[in-house]
Amino acid sequence: MRNFFLPALATAALTQAAALPTEEKTSKRAVGSWDDAYTKATAALAKLSASEKVGIVSGVGWQKGPCVGNTKAASSIGFPSLCLQDGPVGVRYIQGATVFASGVHAASTWDIDLIRERGLFLGQEAKQLGIHVQLGPTSGPLGKFAQGGRNWEGFGADPYLQGIAMAETIEGMQEAGVQATAKHFIANEQELNRETMSSDVNDRILRELYVWPFMDALHANAASVMCSYNKVNGTWACESDLVMNKLLKEELGFRGYVMSDWNAQHTTTGSANGGLDMTMPGSDFSNQNVYWGPQLQNAVNGGQVKQSRVDDMVKRVLASWYLLGQDKGYPTTSFSSWKIGNHNVGGNHKTNARAMARDGIVLLKNNNASLPLSKPKTIAVIGLDSIVAPKGANACVDRGCNDGTLALGWGSASVEFPYLIAPLDAIKTQAQSDGSTVKSSPNDNASQGASAAQGADVAIVCINADSGEGYITVEGNAGDRKDLNAWHNGNDLVKAVAAVNKNTVVVVHSVGPILMEEWIDNPSVTAVVWAGLPGQESGNGLVDVLYGSVSPSGKLPYTIAKKASDYGTTIKGGDDKDWSLDIDYRHFDRASITPRFEFGFGLSYSNFTYADLSISSTASAGAASGPVIPGGPSDLWDTVATVSASITNSGKVSAAEVPQLYLAYPDSAGTPPKQLRGFNKLKLAAGASGKAEFKLRKRDLSYWDEKSRKWTVPSGEFKVYVGASSRDVRLQGKIVV
Repeated sequence: MRNFFLPALATAALTQAAALPTEEKTSKRAVGSWDDAYTKATAALAKLSASEKVGIVSGVGWQKGPCVGNTKAASSIGFPSLCLQDGPVGVRYIQGATVFASGVHAASTWDIDLIRERGLFLGQEAKQLGIHVQLGPTSGPLGKFAQGGRNWEGFGADPYLQGIAMAETIEGMQEAGVQATAKHFIANEQELNRETMSSDVNDRILRELYVWPFMDALHANAASVMCSYNKVNGTWACESDLVMNKLLKEELGFRGYVMSDWNAQHTTTGSANGGLDMTMPGSDFSNQNVYWGPQLQNAVNGGQVKQSRVDDMVKRVLASWYLLGQDKGYPTTSFSSWKIGNHNVGGNHKTNARAMARDGIVLLKNNNASLPLSKPKTIAVIGLDSIVAPKGANACVDRGCNDGTLALGWGSASVEFPYLIAPLDAIKTQAQSDGSTVKSSPNDNASQGASAAQGADVAIVCINADSGEGYITVEGNAGDRKDLNAWHNGNDLVKAVAAVNKNTVVVVHSVGPILMEEWIDNPSVTAVVWAGLPGQESGNGLVDVLYGSVSPSGKLPYTIAKKASDYGTTIKGGDDKDWSLDIDYRHFDRASITPRFEFGFGLSYSNFTYADLSISSTASAGAASGPVIPGGPSDLWDTVATVSASITNSGKVSAAEVPQLYLAYPDSAGTPPKQLRGFNKLKLAAGASGKAEFKLRKRDLSYWDEKSRKWTVPSGEFKVYVGASSRDVRLQGKIVV
């Protein structure tokens, strides 16, 4: 979505450094079945007038309702005006919603329980406000380009990781009673020219990388899917029969409805016949171009669109409404996007925000056990990223500036901070308890930073890199990042501080990888803490790790390269015809490029040993042949192999480890050298052991065979790798099919 409206600014963020909260236990709510929902939808359809049908699938226009998207009510069946609202990180355009960790930071926890709880809490806050349809989670872009502006909204540069996180998030959101929207479908990997370019990608690459996580979303019964701005192989995604009808609805068995991204519709009949089920917001941003509403009815009357197609649209929208039980006592919409008001719906959801902020931190370097800190006498905290922006965390519309600590990217996924804990806030709170003295240089001036760092027991330098949606340009970055450097001369700041302090700890808040070759091997840089994009509890989560309240347990959800060209992809100025199965770590493996930090990497304050690999398999070669259910042929979801290993915490502190399973397919399949196909997160006391178990589904052993046009398990030997990252393999085995 893009937005040209500048809503009233919310109040400046408060600061609330606090003690570590306890985890909240939640109960599950049942979601109905599609068959039952369609029975109700079919009965309701018969009672609707022609104008009511059109009203249900047509947005009312930009800013013509309280939400960013609104439909017309249908009084004959008690159907309300649907409220559609961003977004994937929290509820947009209100004060009082939780600003959760971003999607990419949630992914770096590799913790499905936290990810599901985050989804549940997102849904609960939306439901309280009377939001029927929450516009998230995001799995497009996947992360083909390290500089991609919206990568931070999704769950990392791997389709398997994205898919698991999408499913957990959707199940959590819909458990709360709100409709989830999987977006953006499909192959929208950059912001530059996203509304004019074509992604010309072949069937196999499209399915094995970009469609893969959407299959998980559909299998989790996502109520809706949002089609993207770009063209796919020359046809607008929101007009494409191949994308919406053939792929999404027929091949993948999607039973919900497809909505357009905001103003991504281009014609009346092309979109309707191509498979679009709901147009949003119902007009362009000037309320000039209106393609549905009366125009859709005229197209039906004129025979350009069949009545049965409109009826199908309506049934899909109604079925999703019934699936989530929104026909029974659902709250009335109680806010206006166009005048930001206070709605305290966050409850104690900051427990998840803090746990995510903490457990998504990735420790990249820790020489001489410089971390955790133990009551240092003097601490220097340096960098503009160490403080809340002087004008307030919400001063720039849709977070379209980078004037303080970075906890969220910019664009339609932005949220108003109810408060924001910056690193300096939380460090001061801890230092007061410890009797430590804190010196601060809260700017990016290298000489001032060096002056503050001199003589301190530890110097903590905070740097960042931001990105967002292309309708806002920040410091010359029009959504996508111009380069992969830290912003505001962050490299110079680190080098200046390290020149005068031999215990320099670098904290990085970033939307994605940055280049750190200028200082990463400097012996005075003793530790690097990748603090990601952590949301409102940023500083508290950071201090939990810096001081050892917990051992860091995050793992990178992408590769950090030594130079930008190592990624092998470049954002395109026109149509994108350059696609490969080898992106991120797959490319590094194929090209034998040594990364600075590999996908899945992350240090701990403890150590772990791996042993006792066990493999059992009933997998057989051949194509998937089961009946189509949401997500594809049913047998794709059958467990066909189980791999397990024993993981022991061999260190001296309690810690969590994320054992990862990668598969190398038989050579005949023509797949990347290895691909993530499983992970666990084990929380282990010092000296304790736990069992990591990976259940492999048929799809996890399948590739898309372009000749048969089916997901197919190849015959031959699958190599099984279990380890602590994509390159730190501890155990090896095989599955023979």
